[in-house]
Amino acid sequence: MSYNNKSAKNENLLGSMMDLFFPFWPLLAVILVVVLFLAWGYKNYATPTYEVTATLIIKDENKGVDNSKMVESMNPFDSKKIVENEIKVIQSPDIMKKVVDSLNLYAPMYEDDDFLGLNVKSVSAYNSSPIQVKLKNPDKIVIEKDAPAEHYFTFDSSKKNVRVDGRTYPLNKWVNSPFGRVMFYPNKNKAQQAKKSLYFVLMNPRSVTEGLLKSLEVTPPEKLSTVINLILEDAVPNRGEDILNGIIEAYNQKAIEDKNILAANTMKFIEARIGNLGDELDALESENEQYRSSKGVVDLSEQSRMYLQDAGQNDQRIADIRLKLSVLDKVENYIQSKDGGGSIVPSTLGIDDPVLTQLLQKLYNSEIEYERLRKTTAVNNPMLTSLADEINKIRPNILDNVQSQKSNLNASLSNLYGNSGKYNSALKTIPEKERKLLEITRRKAVKQDIFASLLEKREEIALSFMPTNGDDTVVTSAQASLEPVSPKGIKLYGIALFLGIAFWIAYVVYKEMLNQKILFRSEIEESTHLPVIGELSYLKEGKQLSHENPEDMSIIEQFRQLDAQLGLYSRTFRKKKILVTSSLSGEGKSFVSKNLAYSLAQSGKKVILLDMDFRKPNTTKAFKLKEHKGIVDYLKEEANLEELIVQSEMDSNLYILPAGTPGQDHTQLLLNGKLESLFEKLSDRYDYIIMDSAPLGLVSDASLLAEFSEITLLVVRHNFTPKKVVQRLDQNHSDKNLKHAGIVFNGLKKRGFIKEDSGYGYGYSQTYGYGAYTNKNK
Repeated sequence: MSYNNKSAKNENLLGSMMDLFFPFWPLLAVILVVVLFLAWGYKNYATPTYEVTATLIIKDENKGVDNSKMVESMNPFDSKKIVENEIKVIQSPDIMKKVVDSLNLYAPMYEDDDFLGLNVKSVSAYNSSPIQVKLKNPDKIVIEKDAPAEHYFTFDSSKKNVRVDGRTYPLNKWVNSPFGRVMFYPNKNKAQQAKKSLYFVLMNPRSVTEGLLKSLEVTPPEKLSTVINLILEDAVPNRGEDILNGIIEAYNQKAIEDKNILAANTMKFIEARIGNLGDELDALESENEQYRSSKGVVDLSEQSRMYLQDAGQNDQRIADIRLKLSVLDKVENYIQSKDGGGSIVPSTLGIDDPVLTQLLQKLYNSEIEYERLRKTTAVNNPMLTSLADEINKIRPNILDNVQSQKSNLNASLSNLYGNSGKYNSALKTIPEKERKLLEITRRKAVKQDIFASLLEKREEIALSFMPTNGDDTVVTSAQASLEPVSPKGIKLYGIALFLGIAFWIAYVVYKEMLNQKILFRSEIEESTHLPVIGELSYLKEGKQLSHENPEDMSIIEQFRQLDAQLGLYSRTFRKKKILVTSSLSGEGKSFVSKNLAYSLAQSGKKVILLDMDFRKPNTTKAFKLKEHKGIVDYLKEEANLEELIVQSEMDSNLYILPAGTPGQDHTQLLLNGKLESLFEKLSDRYDYIIMDSAPLGLVSDASLLAEFSEITLLVVRHNFTPKKVVQRLDQNHSDKNLKHAGIVFNGLKKRGFIKEDSGYGYGYSQTYGYGAYTNKNK
């Protein structure tokens, strides 16, 4: 069941789409023919453009592989790049401006060309012009107000001159002209002979630059690729190639110039720095020499060693002297403390005086002898006395000798102490001198290292000035496509077909689905509960239906169907009075009432048509009874009914009661009580009374006449009556005076551009009546 329902929905949708668009297929055919013809014309008129491409490798610091260290050391200014930044540089106006100036693109050459035998277009003469134009100051082009935009010229190859705007100029010379200093020179790109008139146009280089930048596309093929593609579309293939090659050359030249400027500035700085460092090194050398000479510094390490050695020797000598003084003190104490007693004489170790040694030895021997004799002889023994005198004589000599040596030793000791202080002071100053000298040496070493590094950098910078073609590699030079990329026939025709079909669909949708007017019977049935009892095809305004005209028979037949739908042909039908009205003026109520009356008269019924629209008596005008008295006069009691009724020439059974003399207050006339007697008299004489009333929503006449009617026909006109008006019909129908109300759908036109005898009939499928592109009430 689900599949069947889905299939049914698809079939209904497909059928609805076919019903919606099929009636307009002739319009589609016309539109497609027109757009295809326009596409063909554009394809042959438009100047074909070619795609020019070039490929460049960028040295990106974040992508790819770096150069070797050797190449990098030879070129310290080989800067690292980022692809995205270099794309912006290539697309910069400065680069393109150089190309525009170098190729003289601000003065393009053109050649007149024909299209369909008419001189209505021009083509580039980049390859056919015998000359090119170069301006001294292209940014200050002088363009006179009255001067023509196109400067036609002729070239005399024999005289080698150019004639422009009536003036003659030589080749390869700067000359004055109305547009500034200019030089004409042979065109190196000439590859063919011009067939038509030639001219050039002077343009602002800035506008040319901006135009080329808009058409230039610079993109990497992949996100992480260091390769970039340059794409440009141009009408002249080799001009496009020259532009791209010029862009690459200008880009590389800019990189070289930037590098050389950086190198020159760096070289200037290094030269100045080398000079300053030389002066600073000379000053440090002078400071070193001055410090060494002022402080007596030759070799601090050797001097320190010698100071230590001398100080040690001095200390050793002090120790020796102190030892000697100690020995002498003992000797002195011995001599002073002895009063004749024999004892061991102190040692004279360290004393190098032989006199003192001999004296001490002699004293010792004398004392030993004295002690021996004293024990064996008397005190007055001359030998003992002689030894005592000798001992007393030796003692003073020893003391004098000791005093003399001590005095000498003390003097030497004082001198040695002085030397020791000097040595200690010198040793204490050595670290300070060494620090000071080390500081000077360190500053000198730093300056020397910087000096050497700057000398090395200077040589590297000198190498960076060597000739180069730029850091980036051209993978593919500029090449133009063999076939034009625009306009492409298949693409152009495809776009034309798409636009044509889109316009056709938009037209159909706007006309039938977005229209705020009533187009389909289904829209009436959705908007109101009043039944649609008849559909009438469109008839040109002012045209009268005739049984003799075959084209009118279909509409006449529709009125007969309306009569049958109302039951007017039934023998038991007793409703005679029919009110025909509408919501707005112009919906065709007079047309419907007139032809409804005519259709009933044709069936043999005696019918009278009353023109009750006193303000716009269209029925009266249709029957040319505008000057005839009518209903208004009857209601005013100014005329009898018999003299007002006019028999129609259309049919003997049809009678007309015109509106009559125009009045002021028609509503008051309708309320004066004469209408009742009027309808009583007419009901006795006629089978049907058709009333053509004023619009329902504008005045109250229709509401007053509804009291006397038995059937009310509301006319709704195709593509005229707004949908909102039909939606309000239920509100109007709430008035109980509208009896047996129904809607007549009037003025139906055929849908689209199909023939009316297409087999679908009126009111069905291919017309705007019942069963149009969708029947929403089914």
